Amino acid sequence: MAGFSEDLAAIAAAVDPLMADLLPDGNGPEARLFEAMRYGALGPGKRLRPFLAISSARLFGVPDARSLRVAAAVELLHCYSLIHDDLPAMDDDDLRRGRPTVHKAFDEATAILAGDALLPLAFEILTDAATHPDAEIRCALASGLAQAVGARGMVGGQMLDLQPPAEPTFGDVVRMERLKTGALFAFACESGAMLGEADTAARAALYAYAMDMGLAFQIVDDLLDHEGDEAAVGKRLGKDSDAGKVTAIAALGPDAARAQADLLIEQALAHIARFDGNAKPLRDAAVFVVERRA
Repeated sequence: MAGFSEDLAAIAAAVDPLMADLLPDGNGPEARLFEAMRYGALGPGKRLRPFLAISSARLFGVPDARSLRVAAAVELLHCYSLIHDDLPAMDDDDLRRGRPTVHKAFDEATAILAGDALLPLAFEILTDAATHPDAEIRCALASGLAQAVGARGMVGGQMLDLQPPAEPTFGDVVRMERLKTGALFAFACESGAMLGEADTAARAALYAYAMDMGLAFQIVDDLLDHEGDEAAVGKRLGKDSDAGKVTAIAALGPDAARAQADLLIEQALAHIARFDGNAKPLRDAAVFVVERRA
C-alpha cells in the first residue's frame, strides 16, 4: 500500500494548507477559541474523508480547486465531531491522534465552543461561490452534509452509541455505524458526483461503496480497540469494552468481525466496478481501511 500512502499524503498536503487558510486566526478576545479550533483541526490525521471527496470528484473531471474546498469542509466537520466525542460527557478520552484532546489541551468549555464553531464553518465553505458557481449545487452540497451529520446521521449514531442495548446484535452495530461513520463517508463520496453533476446511478454506486467501507472502517476500529497497539493507534484502547458499548467484537467476536469487514470491502469494491480503472484510488482506499493498523 506504499502507493496509496503517498496518494493519501498528497491529499493531506493539499487540504491542510487550505484548512489553515479557512480557519480563523488572530490575537483578539476570541484568540483562545481560534487556537483551539486550529489545534483540533490541523493536528495529525489520515485525511481519509478528504481523499474520498477528491478521488470521487476526479471520476467526473471536477477541478481539484472545487473538490478541495468540499474536502476541507468535510474534514473540518469531522474534526468538530471528534472534539465533541472526546468530551467527558461523551467518550471521555484524554488522547486523540497521539496528543492531548482539545478539552485536555485547553478546557471543556473551550472545546465545546471550538466544535460549535467548526460546524458552521463547514457550511460557510460549501455555500461560498468559490466551491461551485452554480448556487443549486452549493445548496445541494449543504443539504447533503446537513442530512449526513444531523439527527438521522452522525449525531443520531452518537446517540445510539451512548445508549447501548444490554445484549447488542450485529444489526445494532450496523445501524449505529451506518449513521455514526458511514453517513459522512457517503457524503464525502457523493459530493464528487454532485460537483460533477453525475447521474443517479453513479451517485448511488458511490453511496453504496462508502456505506460498506464505512462499516468496515468501524469494525476495524473495534478490532484495533480490542487488540491494537496503543502507541500506533494514538489513543487509549480497551475503553469500548470497559464501557459496554455496542461493537462488532461484542456482537460477533474478533474472528467473525474480521471476516465481516473483509466481506464488506469485497462488496464495496463491487459497487465501484462500473468506474473501471478510474476508481483505483477508491479501491486502494477500501483495501487500506481493512488492512490498517492505526
